[in-house]
Amino acid sequence: MNKMGSFKTAGTKDKIFIICDYALLIFVCLIVIFPLMYVVSASFSDPSAVVNGKVWIWPVNPTLKGYQAVFKNPKIWTGFLNSFFYVIVGTTINIVVTVACAYPLSRKEFTARNVISALVVFTMYFSGGLIPTYLLVKNLGILNTRWALLLPVALSPWNMILCRTYMVNSIPDELYEAASLDGCSPFGYLVKVVVQLSKPILAVLVLYYGVGHWNAYFNAMVYLKDQNLWPLTLFLREILINSVVDPTMLSDVSAAEAARGLTDLLKYSVIVVASVPMLLIYPFVQKYFVQGVMIGAVKG
Repeated sequence: MNKMGSFKTAGTKDKIFIICDYALLIFVCLIVIFPLMYVVSASFSDPSAVVNGKVWIWPVNPTLKGYQAVFKNPKIWTGFLNSFFYVIVGTTINIVVTVACAYPLSRKEFTARNVISALVVFTMYFSGGLIPTYLLVKNLGILNTRWALLLPVALSPWNMILCRTYMVNSIPDELYEAASLDGCSPFGYLVKVVVQLSKPILAVLVLYYGVGHWNAYFNAMVYLKDQNLWPLTLFLREILINSVVDPTMLSDVSAAEAARGLTDLLKYSVIVVASVPMLLIYPFVQKYFVQGVMIGAVKG
């Protein structure tokens, strides 16, 4: 029976509940969607319209001045390249370390797995703090290097627990016994069997880690002094919070136009530019996202 048929056959109380439920969902969607639509519309609108509050949902006097100024700024391109580097290299390190940690903890014959799992969970609630972590990064000699943004976050305890739970609930022990009889080594079993059967959860972890690297700015702000190593989010932070705009971005714009609010227009344009890559990637992993998260939620 379709949803409309179910609604027609439902009782009065059920109908009231369904109507209120849909009304609440629509209201929440509007709360979420409106800021996004406003940012996109403002990024395409005339600077004076943005300053005067004329932008609502649709762009006013559409223009590409904001995007032209953004892409003419070499720092934005530097931030883009650095962010892609951190996402690709950092996510690769994350996946390798997470699988290498989750697999042995998923094996029942590993007697110390409960103790190590408890130690991993302990780090979710207690950490050394900012100053000890900074001193550790400094003593390792990776301060003001790209590794400062990659090694300290090489493993997420929560993501490791997700991966371990998936392996425990979705990969039967009989496969390991069969592979062992065929002469497969433990490492070969991990690469040829476990990794191949764990693609859904790995896709979820790639999304989690990738988005985390793309949006990260605090570690870069603490550990990096060289602007050539800054990710895009750190340049975005300067524009949004500190209202710092490179004068080269306004080189082709008159002072009058700048006074009318091109700086605000640049803020919205940079937000859109920084959000597009993740929005393009998400549809390709969405089907794995739901599958990977739900597996292991219900046992039976």
